[in-house]
Amino acid sequence: MHQLRSNRSRSRSKRRAIYCPSHGCPLESVSCKHQLYADRAEQLQQRGMGRRTALTVIRTHTAVPITGEWLEAFWCPQCQEVTWYHVWLCNPDAVSHQRRQYVVRPAPQALWQQATGVIDPDGNPSVGEFTRTLARMTSYQGLKGFRFI
Repeated sequence: MHQLRSNRSRSRSKRRAIYCPSHGCPLESVSCKHQLYADRAEQLQQRGMGRRTALTVIRTHTAVPITGEWLEAFWCPQCQEVTWYHVWLCNPDAVSHQRRQYVVRPAPQALWQQATGVIDPDGNPSVGEFTRTLARMTSYQGLKGFRFI
């Protein structure tokens, strides 16, 4: 029965060809992909959408997912450090993994505002200073932790 099966390749999927921009060595992913979204028309215009179309899309949808772009952390064996990169697919129509080409650059601070699933480094703006202080406390002291006037 085994001889009737065709001798097609049964190899595992190939790893993504993402290379360090500094050294050119292959990078190893150490995080999940954090997809990007656009919530302003300018963000869509930067990606090639016309002004009028971008305004209409943002008016009808609060946020639009951006396909082919994401934030991801990679380990570089040459640098010996983890760096967060903005990754985007140059040729999204390529079917084969071997033909896909990725461009990476260190993730700019402004791009973190467009990522899903990340924690705001400044904290939730709706949380008050009192709650933020309590959350930072390492031990619970009850009423002893407060000063009464």
